[in-house]
Amino acid sequence: MDQKAEQKQEEQVQSKPQQKQQQQQQGEQKQKEKQLSVKNPKGTRDFLPQQMVIRRQAFKIITDVFEQHGAVEIDTPVFELKETLVGKYGEEGGKLIYDLQDQGGEILSLRYDLTVPFARYLATHGYKKLKRYHIGKVYRRDNPSIQQGRFREFFQCDFDIAGENDPMVADAELIKIIDQIFSKLDLGPFQIKISNRKLLDAMISIAGIPKTQFKTVCSSIDKLDKQPWKEIRQELVEKKGVTEEQADILSKMVQLRGEPFQLIQQLKDQKLFEQQGKEALDEMELFFNLLKYMNGLKNVIFDLSLARGLDYYTGLIQETVLLGGQLGSISGGGRYDDLVGMFSKNSIPCVGASIGIERIFAILEDKYKKSGVVLRENQSDCVVATIPSKNIDMTAEKFKIYDLLWSNGIKADVCYKLNWNLGKQLTYANDQQIPYAIVIGEDEVKQEIVKFKDLIEKKEETINLKDLVQVLKQKVGK
Repeated sequence: MDQKAEQKQEEQVQSKPQQKQQQQQQGEQKQKEKQLSVKNPKGTRDFLPQQMVIRRQAFKIITDVFEQHGAVEIDTPVFELKETLVGKYGEEGGKLIYDLQDQGGEILSLRYDLTVPFARYLATHGYKKLKRYHIGKVYRRDNPSIQQGRFREFFQCDFDIAGENDPMVADAELIKIIDQIFSKLDLGPFQIKISNRKLLDAMISIAGIPKTQFKTVCSSIDKLDKQPWKEIRQELVEKKGVTEEQADILSKMVQLRGEPFQLIQQLKDQKLFEQQGKEALDEMELFFNLLKYMNGLKNVIFDLSLARGLDYYTGLIQETVLLGGQLGSISGGGRYDDLVGMFSKNSIPCVGASIGIERIFAILEDKYKKSGVVLRENQSDCVVATIPSKNIDMTAEKFKIYDLLWSNGIKADVCYKLNWNLGKQLTYANDQQIPYAIVIGEDEVKQEIVKFKDLIEKKEETINLKDLVQVLKQKVGK
């Protein structure tokens, strides 16, 4: 073998370990890149501790109002039989249902909202009357917009009243509940827009538009809060087969909005609904009177342009928006008297509303951020801190006190560094924004007392161990 060939062979032998090392490095780099690309699925998000505090506060306000009105809580599976959901949400909504792969002989879909599952729930369990609330996640195969609070997985908070009742009583209470919730959440000025599906039917009929075009015409009318009538009219005439004469008749009605009783009187004076729609107009007059008795009219407006897109509404429809905001609807709902009948021989009248909690979270998070207020993530009331002793096992004494606190419902956080000095233990409590510290040393154990430190007010007092639970409960308001 000549010298060049030997040198080449030697280089090849020497390069094998180098190649292996290079391949390993490339593999590690790919793995690193793979790890760096880990992210949430599109249209979802993780909640950080601060956000969870805000979410919990919002849920408490909402559920307190629901329970104040006598509602009971229920839950349903996050997936339903596909046939349960299909055909309930209109053409556009139907496209957004998440289908699941057949795993056990059933064709399933993730729930799109909480209303259709509730109707199925009533039929399944044979309820004829139920006032319920339900907070749970729903799923929509939508094009998400995180900035606008639109996700593919999100929470809904629903309140529904099912069963035969005197006309419009449940409808009025529903709007009162919405008004209470958004007043307590303190998101800013808001408006509850009210209309009636029967009025929409009447307007389209009066204009001479065939019933077969109802859905497509309503989808255009529903854009009136974002587009001028000129553009809506153009869409109706050029794309949806509405004549110019029909559009002009429709324009006299759908743009009407105002104070409820004034608008009802205006409609009566103009005799727009003298025959068709008179029943709905009478219903709305009764409804607004009942709501007035409940002191619930302050944030309400009667808006004939309201045309919610879901197929199942039969009477009252409502939508709540923040004034001056760009987030769209923060609550929507209405009466759906025929939906349960799709699952049962017995139809049960229902009225309900869903609160757009994700958009509310976004507003509250921004509000706290601008205020500079740091919410306490750790909800513990106290820590137990010890002073080291050569004569007493302070770890044992510490956990005796923890057991006493936990057994009496006191929230107490544990610092796991058992050998930390007192200063570090108190620093831990301050870092966690925990308001109180119970300090014990050898003398305190022997005398059955504790040093009670208020870490916010920077005060300290000595109290008997037997009084500790009572003192703490008074301090934290339990």
